[in-house]
Amino acid sequence: MPDSTAASPRFAYKSDRLKPLRAFCQTVRLGSVSRAAEALFVSQPAITLQLQALERELGAVLFERHGRRLTPTREGQLLYELAQPLVESVDALPTVFRDKASGLDAGELNVAANSSTILYLLPKIVAGFRERHPEVRLTLHPTISADGTELLRADSVDLAVGSMLDVPSDLSYAPVYQFEPLLIMPPEHPLARKSKLDLHDLSPFPLILPPKRQITYRLVDLVFQKNRVPYTVALEVGGWEVIKQYVAMGMGISIVSSICVTDVDRERLATRSLREWFPARSYGVVVRKGKVLSPQARAFIELIKPDLFHQRDYDETGHSER
Repeated sequence: MPDSTAASPRFAYKSDRLKPLRAFCQTVRLGSVSRAAEALFVSQPAITLQLQALERELGAVLFERHGRRLTPTREGQLLYELAQPLVESVDALPTVFRDKASGLDAGELNVAANSSTILYLLPKIVAGFRERHPEVRLTLHPTISADGTELLRADSVDLAVGSMLDVPSDLSYAPVYQFEPLLIMPPEHPLARKSKLDLHDLSPFPLILPPKRQITYRLVDLVFQKNRVPYTVALEVGGWEVIKQYVAMGMGISIVSSICVTDVDRERLATRSLREWFPARSYGVVVRKGKVLSPQARAFIELIKPDLFHQRDYDETGHSER
C-alpha cells in the first residue's frame, strides 16, 4: 500500500484550478479536445496537458474514445456533475454581479432606535423613505441605546438613530437634532406658577424617570450631583407616554426632552425650560466605523441629514467635525 503520509504530487496548474476544470467541462460538452481549445481560445496541447494533470491528480481515467468523439467515463461523468455547476457559477459571476448591483435599490434596511425616537422623530423620515423607496423592506428594531450598539457591532442593523452621551471608539455618531430639556408637571402644580425657577425648587418633589440604565436618568443624576442638590425618585418606568400619563395624574414631576412633548400634551401638562441646568439633548445617526453603508442606508441617512456624506471623517470622539 502507498504511504498515506507521502506528499501528494504537485502540479503547476493547481495554482489555478478553474482552467483545467473549465477545459474538462468544455471537452465533455463538445466531445473533442480541438473544439474545447477553440471555445476557450487556447491551444490543443494546453487542453491535453490540463486533462492529463487532472487524471493524474484524481487517479482516474476521465475520457474514453468512441470513434472521433471523446465521452466521459463513469468517473469522468461524476467529475462533470461536480465541476460543471462550479465552472458555470464562476463564469457567470460578472453578469450576476452586475444584475445584483443594479438591483441594490431594492432589498432591505435595518435601523435600530429606542421607542421615543421611533415614536416622535422617525415617522416623517420613515414616510419620506417609503415614498421614495417603496421596494425596500424597512425594519425598525426598538431598543435601548446599549442594545443598539451591540446590534451595530454584530452587523444585525445597518445604522442606529438616537441619542448618545459617551461614544465608543468603534462607533461614529453624527448629531443632527437638538431638543430642549423640559420640566413637566400637572397644570396646578406649585412649580408651574413660580415666576423664576431654580434647580433647588425641584428638590422637594418626587421625580418620575426612565430606568437607571437609560441616558435620561444618568443625565438627571449627573446634574443634581454636580450642583449638590438632593432629589428623590418616586417611580422608574420606561416610555415617555407612560411617564407623561403618570405626571398628568399627579404622581410626580419629570424631566424630559422636548422631542416627546406634543401640542396635545401641553393641554394637560405644564412645562418649564431647564436649559439653564441641563444640556440640550442631541439625536443623530450612529454607524459602526469601517462599515460600508448600503445604498439603502445612505438614502435613509440622506433624509435625516442631507449633507452628512459631504462632511469629513468623524473625529476621534466619534462626532462629526461640524
